[in-house]
Amino acid sequence: MRSVVILGIYVTDLAFRAQRMPLLGETVAGSAFKMGPGGKGSNQAVAAARAGADVIFLTRIGADAFGDIAQSTWGAEGITSRAIVMNDVATGAAHIYVDENTGGNAIIVAAGAAGALVPEDVDAIEDDIARAGVFVTQLEQPIPAARRGLELARKHGVTTVFNPAPALPLPDDIYALCDYITPNETEAAALTGVAITNVDDARRAADVLLKKGVRAVIVTLGEAGALLHTPLESTLVPAFDCGRVVETAGAGDGFTGGFAAALARGEGPADAVRFGCALASISVTRPGTAPSMPRLDEINALLAERSVTQ
Repeated sequence: MRSVVILGIYVTDLAFRAQRMPLLGETVAGSAFKMGPGGKGSNQAVAAARAGADVIFLTRIGADAFGDIAQSTWGAEGITSRAIVMNDVATGAAHIYVDENTGGNAIIVAAGAAGALVPEDVDAIEDDIARAGVFVTQLEQPIPAARRGLELARKHGVTTVFNPAPALPLPDDIYALCDYITPNETEAAALTGVAITNVDDARRAADVLLKKGVRAVIVTLGEAGALLHTPLESTLVPAFDCGRVVETAGAGDGFTGGFAAALARGEGPADAVRFGCALASISVTRPGTAPSMPRLDEINALLAERSVTQ
């Protein structure tokens, strides 16, 4: 297996469970609170590492207690940190509301130190990228840093996975740098202008992204699974029913991290999508974002069980 290099942000998640969101000016009673590691890039790094990948993670953090949580998390997961520690900017944080009835979520992210990532930070790890099998990035950090990572990966023939979350207006030339793009329904709709209510809508949105220069599109569709769409095939890979949904925050990160780990291991796109779906399907049955990510033996057990019963 070749390594997976991930560029993204770390934030400490502050998760509140309640029956509903408060209105402006209103206070509601919550049923639980949990603090833990988060941020799309870091979540994807944890997911990929637990899925068996050798992971290198680039971000910025502050010299503070939240930054200490980040470093201890990566150390415990065997992730190689390339984090830049800033003395004058705090580590980021995320407020996560979790609907205790459905497991749905609403999130506010303040990137903190990671919001200061610049292309020069990515240039500093060019050797790591050149040796990698897969490069992954998202849009919680500034777009110029993400684009530089994609450019360096393309320069060295490294497979690129771009998770366009949160959805932002993008320069058209970034799409041609993407071997795989992994939006959810909301993000795909925002990027293409195609409202997505079913799989056929997702295919139409994916066609728009292909025309922009992406080589392959994976639209994650929640409990419906994930659509793998290329110029030659369009396959819906179903999700797995692993029990009651506890929390959906982090499921998309789990999918992307698992997908990248499977690609780095040499699996083909369809098998890698199925692996990512299995990882995400397990993760939503557990609370938290990074802490909910399953390990390789759990994912393989699920895949083996379902291949026997199908």
